Amino acid sequence: MSALAITAQNFEEHIKKDGIVLLDFWAAWCGPCRFFAPIFEAASAKHPDITFGKIDTDVERSLAAQFEIQSIPTVAAFRDGVLVFMQPGMLPAEILDQLITQLRGLDMNEVRAKIAEAEAAEAGGDPKHAN
Repeated sequence: MSALAITAQNFEEHIKKDGIVLLDFWAAWCGPCRFFAPIFEAASAKHPDITFGKIDTDVERSLAAQFEIQSIPTVAAFRDGVLVFMQPGMLPAEILDQLITQLRGLDMNEVRAKIAEAEAAEAGGDPKHAN
């Protein structure tokens, strides 16, 4: 399966679904982006159960701003609707495969609990009594 074009209009529908969603923030003029593109496409073919999406930062400026993209390519990963990874720079194929393995192994109950604790601490509340 090849990577989908992610736009402001279809962004929410793709990241909110269960499972893993990998996003590549890129631009046509970016040399490292052009080098990373076949690596990302090959991973999408190798892992058909994962949603791979590409966000053209020149076209989708609002999404690039929302994620404070300052360097491209940037890879972002969502698992079950939760942003769990974001890193600028081109990833070699073996590192992308390692990332996918780590994403598959995440305990999302533990991730959500840590997010709730962090949000409660930021709000000055008790994380054990957060809703």
